[in-house]
Amino acid sequence: MKLLSWNVNGLRAALKKGFADFVDQQAPDLLALQEIKAGAEPIKLPFNHYHVYWNPAEKPGYSGTALLTRNEPANVTLGMGVDEHDREGRLITAEFDDFFLVNVYVPNAQRGLTRLDYRTRQWDADFRAFLEKLATKKPVAVCGDFNVAHREIDLANPRSNVKNAGFTPEERESFGRLLDTGFVDTFREFESGGGHYTWWTYRSNARARNIGWRIDYFLISPSLRPRLKSATILPDIHGSDHCPVGIELK
Repeated sequence: MKLLSWNVNGLRAALKKGFADFVDQQAPDLLALQEIKAGAEPIKLPFNHYHVYWNPAEKPGYSGTALLTRNEPANVTLGMGVDEHDREGRLITAEFDDFFLVNVYVPNAQRGLTRLDYRTRQWDADFRAFLEKLATKKPVAVCGDFNVAHREIDLANPRSNVKNAGFTPEERESFGRLLDTGFVDTFREFESGGGHYTWWTYRSNARARNIGWRIDYFLISPSLRPRLKSATILPDIHGSDHCPVGIELK
């Protein structure tokens, strides 16, 4: 089973940059999308072999998530049941026979760290509780843009970014708490070194120079670890300032 996740930084823009070809070539069983930037009206997609689920933000052209899956889920829910969080369309949960798939776009702490307190003390805490509750029912795979580089090897310039959104001690510690609940960072099961990133600023030719951050993840419950065949980052896929990440489950 091939699962992919991608922050497309605007799905309409991605469709003009080869998104349909990417889907055809990769042929994932499930594709989670973040930052679709759609309004209430779903975007027309050139596929007829996927069930598609949308969770747009109330604010048009902002945030939002979508899920494409070949197999119809038993149930799909939007958000985590907390109105303050759910207005921005950041969460889709699909229940399958043997696991939950959670697609998430975690809030950015923003320039000047104006949302740092909200992100770490409110969103992260409620999201951990949401996942822990799901995990009491069946295993969980959670993927998406977590907007944090966990360790120094997860970004090219750690020293100069300690006080910047995405690499503050508070965000890193909060992400660590999620891993402490038992979730497995799948990519680190196969690769222990640095230089592997999922996001690059559009400035200063950063992508060509591989000056990036690893902020997109696939995490799984420990009970899914025996089924994990591979975990990948696809840096050669363009069309967004992020690249796709994925796993394969037996």
